[in-house]
Amino acid sequence: MTTPSANDELTLLDRYWRAANYLSVGQIYLMDNPLLRQPLQAEHIKPRLLGHWGTTPGLNFIYAHLNRIIRQRDVDLLYVCGPGHGGPGMVANTWLEGSYSKIYPHISEDAEGMQRLFKQFSFPGGIPSHAAAETPGSINEGGELGYSLSHAFGAAFDHPELIVPCVIGDGEAETGPLAASWHGIKFLNPQRDGAVLPILHLNGYKIANPTLFGRSSDDDLQQLFSGYGYEPLFVCGDQPAAMHQQMAQALDQAFNTIARYQQQARSGSADEAIPRWPMIVLRSPKGWTGPKEVDGKKVEGFWRAHQVPVSACREDDAHRQILEQWLQSYQPETLFDEAGKLRPELRALAPQGNKRMGASPYANGGRLRRALNTPDISEFALETGVPGSHSGEATKQFGHYLSAIFQRNQDNFRLFGPDETASNRLTPVFDVTSRSWMAETESYDEQLARDGRVMEILSEHQCQGWLEGYLLTGRHGLFNCYEAFIHIVDSMFNQHAKWLKVSRKLGWRQPIASLNYLLSSHVWRQDHNGYSHQDPGFIDHVANKKADIVRIYLPPDANTLLWVGDHCLRTWDRINVIVAGKQPSPQWLDMESAKTHCEAGMGEWHWASCTDEPEVVMACAGDVPTMETLAAVDLLRDYLPALRIRVVNVVDLLALQTQEEHPHGKGEAEFDALFTRDKPVIFAFHGYPNLIHRLTWQRNNHRNFHVHGFNEEGTTTTPFDMTVLNQLDRYHLAQSAILHVPGLAERHPELLDDLQQRIAEHHRYVREHGEDVPEVRNWQWSGRR
Repeated sequence: MTTPSANDELTLLDRYWRAANYLSVGQIYLMDNPLLRQPLQAEHIKPRLLGHWGTTPGLNFIYAHLNRIIRQRDVDLLYVCGPGHGGPGMVANTWLEGSYSKIYPHISEDAEGMQRLFKQFSFPGGIPSHAAAETPGSINEGGELGYSLSHAFGAAFDHPELIVPCVIGDGEAETGPLAASWHGIKFLNPQRDGAVLPILHLNGYKIANPTLFGRSSDDDLQQLFSGYGYEPLFVCGDQPAAMHQQMAQALDQAFNTIARYQQQARSGSADEAIPRWPMIVLRSPKGWTGPKEVDGKKVEGFWRAHQVPVSACREDDAHRQILEQWLQSYQPETLFDEAGKLRPELRALAPQGNKRMGASPYANGGRLRRALNTPDISEFALETGVPGSHSGEATKQFGHYLSAIFQRNQDNFRLFGPDETASNRLTPVFDVTSRSWMAETESYDEQLARDGRVMEILSEHQCQGWLEGYLLTGRHGLFNCYEAFIHIVDSMFNQHAKWLKVSRKLGWRQPIASLNYLLSSHVWRQDHNGYSHQDPGFIDHVANKKADIVRIYLPPDANTLLWVGDHCLRTWDRINVIVAGKQPSPQWLDMESAKTHCEAGMGEWHWASCTDEPEVVMACAGDVPTMETLAAVDLLRDYLPALRIRVVNVVDLLALQTQEEHPHGKGEAEFDALFTRDKPVIFAFHGYPNLIHRLTWQRNNHRNFHVHGFNEEGTTTTPFDMTVLNQLDRYHLAQSAILHVPGLAERHPELLDDLQQRIAEHHRYVREHGEDVPEVRNWQWSGRR
């Protein structure tokens, strides 16, 4: 058998690597004279030098070697680039293999295209300095570190033919999300899933400091990653010839191991132990092959190589000479012909067609996306009878719907959550599937299986990262979480929203399934867990994003949740946030009414409203605010039977905005018809009151909106007391209506006094008995209009 050391291909591979390095340096520095056909002049240099060199040569080294693996083994690889600042390398390699010019024809495969390739990088009107949505072959936004390995595992789930080499920088390896993501192998089933090959790229330094793993010994790393369950393979050095041989041997060993595990699992001969999957630890100098020193200070192998090692090339002749010598060291004349094309013997090293990592359909998951097979939601409808007369658990009912989704989509849908599927009452899914679990099981364990499709790990970061990787490679999913703790992934949400915004403007990026959140165990029913668990602010964060990317839904009962959930799972290129309670609560709308109401996004509940022009509008958004609003309406009709009240419920929160601000926004006439132009609106809202004011500030009647919501008051208490603490309860809502309907407070001060006495009695009762007052516990909608 021919060994890598005897293979002349490694000599060619080294030249290919040099070509990628040359193109990477050129992108950072040059705007003209791309092939150095004339002496380098100041005007050839970009006026602002941006980009990051330090990690890039290592990324290029890995990419070149993976090309060899693809050609020799005919495998599908998805290259996940964790070091975000390695954008020059990703762009360089996709240009070398031809996939970049295929997508961007104006960046042609010749000297003119090379000049444009160089100039556009980190240049106004050009492309970002990191791997981004614009970068072919990328599913990992490089602007923020920590998510590459969770993305890689998400991509591998349910793609049995795919192998995902994931490069993790040693700076990224210090982040919390990345630190937990090594556990992904405990959920990877070699029978039905692909494989992930982590490549820990240790170049020793971050921006201005050593890295922790970079200063760790090989023995310590061996023990650490063996403890995680991996088989670490080490590739260490700085001499290219020897490093090429080491890397080729390590990759051959890794891919042989992966193939063996998969063959055993798929033939039924595997044992029950988790495979000891391979990983590679690559030690190479930061800024490898770049200048050793600049101005007498160490650069290669030190943090000064991180960004732009030679920083004054326009104004400093000596710096420009260093840059020219650096570029010439790659011998561009041996890499590119007279026309600027990559020489044929080097081009032959790149895979062809969709096997190129820059052209892989897995990196453009919309090409693989199949429509989700969804059932008719009417099959899962709750019988409601008279509005408010029946109780039900919204998320449990939605769990029955998700069970049907699992049955209809055996390899195209997964449910993700941090150990909260049962807590959030989605337990019906366990009638048809289990939790994914590859580790040991005990005889008394429940709902754990190697083929389980519920992905639970007590890390919101991993749930989000897995789901993103799953969606970005063409599948569908849902993330369920406690509302207060979804904030843990605020930044990951940011990055995905930015990815969607950019990718939707790229004609070659095909739409992917939407990222769907179901937030339950929400602020108003975290009375038992207390203040630490009480925070509805994620929706404020979401509302900051571009209008055509985000949606926020607050279904008030089970049938509206069924409509909203079904709708969200069938959308694409969006982020949908659904907030719904899990506790037994009144059910308001039959299925047909729920469909009509949700399709409108908001509407008057005629069965609870007066028949003519109202004196006050009682509006609500959210399940608990809806119940308290209707209870307040009951009180007001006891007190003031002639008071004309309209009840308006909002499901699609962003529809409160104008049509100019959001695609779902209501037109002025329709909005005014609901909320009037001049009557008081007492708005009971699930979240922080200021969000309603933000969304309605341009509306004609905004000055009359009086919003009650979460005011950052909470504790361990009863469910109703939580609303009282924040003045979202029926008593305070009724008081607000009396205070804001002109003349009512003056004519009926006794009503305000009575409501205040009820609040005081509640306060006394709940602290004596530990439960809510009977009139609250036993309340049921009266049905009066």
